Amino acid sequence: MKSQEVRSKFLSFFEEKKHGIVPSAPMVLKDDPTLMFVNAGMVPFKEYFLGNGKPKNNRLADSQKCLRVSGKHNDLEEVGYDTYHHTLFEMLGNWSFGDYFKKEAIAWAWELLTEVFGIDKDILYVTVFEGSDDSDNLKMDTEAYDIWKQYISEDRILKGNKKDNFWEMGDQGPCGPCSEIHVDIRSAEEKAKVSGKDLVNEDHPQVVEIWNLVFMQYNRKANGVLEALPNKHIDTGMGFERLCMVLQGVQSNYDTDVFTPLIREIETITSKTYGKNEEVDIAIRVISDHVRAVAFSIADGQLPSNTGAGYVIRRILRRAVRYGFTFLDKKEPFLYRLVDVLSTQMGKAFPEIKAQKQLIENVIKEEEQSFLRTLDQGLVLLNRIVDETKGDTVSGEKAFELYDTYGFPIDLSALILSEKGLKLDEKGFNEHLQKQKERSRAASEMSTDDWTILVEDAEEEFIGYDSLQANVKLTRYRKVTSKKDGDMYQLVFNLTPFYPEGGGQVGDKGYLEDAHGDVVYILDTKKENNVIIHFTKNLPSHVNETFKAVVDAKQRYKTECNHTATHLLHQALREVLGNHVEQKGSAVHSKYLRFDFSHFSKLTTEELQEVENFVNRRIEGKLPLQEKRNIPIDEAIAEGAMSLFGEKYGDTVRAIRFGKSIELCGGTHVKNTADIWHFKIVSEGAVASGIRRIEAITNDAVKDFYFENNKAYFEMKDLLNNAKEPVKALQNLQDENTSLKKQIEGLLKDKAKNIKSELKGELEAINGIQFLAKKLDLDAGGLKDVAFDLGSQFDDLFLLFATEQNGKALLSCYISKELVASKGLNAGQVVRELGRYIQGGGGGQPFFATAGGKNPSGIDEALSNAKKYLV
Repeated sequence: MKSQEVRSKFLSFFEEKKHGIVPSAPMVLKDDPTLMFVNAGMVPFKEYFLGNGKPKNNRLADSQKCLRVSGKHNDLEEVGYDTYHHTLFEMLGNWSFGDYFKKEAIAWAWELLTEVFGIDKDILYVTVFEGSDDSDNLKMDTEAYDIWKQYISEDRILKGNKKDNFWEMGDQGPCGPCSEIHVDIRSAEEKAKVSGKDLVNEDHPQVVEIWNLVFMQYNRKANGVLEALPNKHIDTGMGFERLCMVLQGVQSNYDTDVFTPLIREIETITSKTYGKNEEVDIAIRVISDHVRAVAFSIADGQLPSNTGAGYVIRRILRRAVRYGFTFLDKKEPFLYRLVDVLSTQMGKAFPEIKAQKQLIENVIKEEEQSFLRTLDQGLVLLNRIVDETKGDTVSGEKAFELYDTYGFPIDLSALILSEKGLKLDEKGFNEHLQKQKERSRAASEMSTDDWTILVEDAEEEFIGYDSLQANVKLTRYRKVTSKKDGDMYQLVFNLTPFYPEGGGQVGDKGYLEDAHGDVVYILDTKKENNVIIHFTKNLPSHVNETFKAVVDAKQRYKTECNHTATHLLHQALREVLGNHVEQKGSAVHSKYLRFDFSHFSKLTTEELQEVENFVNRRIEGKLPLQEKRNIPIDEAIAEGAMSLFGEKYGDTVRAIRFGKSIELCGGTHVKNTADIWHFKIVSEGAVASGIRRIEAITNDAVKDFYFENNKAYFEMKDLLNNAKEPVKALQNLQDENTSLKKQIEGLLKDKAKNIKSELKGELEAINGIQFLAKKLDLDAGGLKDVAFDLGSQFDDLFLLFATEQNGKALLSCYISKELVASKGLNAGQVVRELGRYIQGGGGGQPFFATAGGKNPSGIDEALSNAKKYLV
């Protein structure tokens, strides 16, 4: 059974059971501070489990893209080394929110597996929660056990511990016992030797869990106590890739048609054969897995970067590049070529991968090129470390610096060192790595109290589109403590005028005032699992009273100007550059706006001016805001509204129109484009391959911009003696400066020639080496010219020159290549060691190297210590 048919049969089965079928949510999370990525099928539905929202249908089913590469659920290091762990995987799931429970969930799971998919029940095992005698004091899940007895013999129902059979979404929140369904696909001979029940949950590659049925019936509080949920839920997750392995009769997920097209393409590109060599096989599995994770992350709006979720994606991509570099001998970009296969294979089920194909290819290719340059640089640095190493062991500290600062993989360092007959101090490396992790963990540690509920089952209403202040009641609050921010309080109201951060727009700030005149400042507003949370440094004194909630109107207005400008900018870019332009991210603050978009070349000055003029014409046109709230998404799209890949939209949306600019948007906007006053682009540049970024300002920021530029203009005129044509006067100065520089360079070269003939007479013979250490009145280029000129006349030369320029010291060391080879001398090592006298450092090649420092008074000592290398 082909994988596409497997997915289709699953969804059709639950559609017949009156489940609403929903598309996969974007994998990259934007309103959940506890997670970067969707790591389980239930994540997009957390708000329903937490009671913060109500689904349109109490029964849902989907195939959800998941990524497990960080935190508690992290499968990254297992990927490639076994046959069933992945970074990106599909989780087939069916959900019940207060509707059916264990009886139906178990019955339907059994029906689907054994009747629809035809899996032999004699290769299946199930587990149930055995209970616990710890502080939770939970009893065995006899209800699930008794239901399972109707379908499978008792000797195939196994009792599992809390680790395996009690599922929790985190340290707090909904949780409950679960039943796992495992499959034993070993041969008859293997089964005769060892029973499958002895291999369940023992990480056996052919005895694996394929489906987990979670019975959500408890809530874990901050103090660890469990309480019963008012409504019981079903949350199931079945590994799509593992199910395909079973149904296609193979022994590995990588042997299914989910992966074989990618593996065949890797074989073609690399001229390697899968199945012949274990190291090559691991590399091919890693690459075929990782390219899926990276491609779907980019499609969902997450570009590789140096922080947060972007860093995780970059790390996955670089891991794939490294395996290709080390084990498949690929020294040039090739991962991007796999995207075409992936798009063909999965584009029907996940149209975003096909729609974003060109962008994904460009971003991956650029990242590959960048990391391959890093590897080349790392090899040079590693060779330098080897040259400096005394003995046969490279220090863990040096290896960690190479890993941490330059991103050079530690296992690649170890491999290269072993080829050179050296060892790596892995213990020292791990100690430095652990210290870094502890520092990072300490900086991000946070403790969150339970919500203190003031009003039971209170609903929250956002009124910030229409009003900037309101009388509000506090419905719940909690304390959050972190090392970074100290104690903070999170407040929730029955209604709020504060806009929560979202869609690129920052959250509102403002204040609360009670009847006694006490004021508490709202420092930020965010949305978490569909709840608007207001951040304060202090808890209001009278929590049960009514407060006047007031948004900072000035900051909101400036932010609205910038947000509306992003819509006009988007329209302008599509008009000027073409309809291929799509928004890839934005940041809307009160002081500026940032807009990322797809385009494959730098914008010319003329294009930037045309874009700017387009936006300003719309501002001058005084276009009114036309807003439609809570309209069906299909209706909005039919009217021409732009939607963004990577955004999660509900069945109803808000559409914003200014003239011909129509976008789906939840942010706040000016009532008329005239309010923006003026729009000015301040920068344009590249973010990644095929992604450009424009930063711009509006309103008061433009006034300040022109004021500062006008001030600078008159200051420049003043320096140019109020020249009537200041640009021409400045050009004349530059031409004159260039001419003088050339004259100085000529004079310095003449001076260097004269010095060279004098220096030949100062050479001192030491142990068969012509030696000179001297301070010269030349610049860095002059020192190099003199050294190489002398070097062309001698093959036994050791020179150390020094100079002082602009209050700083410079050392230049030249050693004849013949001496480097015969005596083992190294100019790079010389300047690094002598550089400490001038409080600096440097490096270079074994025959020529330089060092700079901030202590010119140490030059004489450095020169006097040069002879030690010859005796």
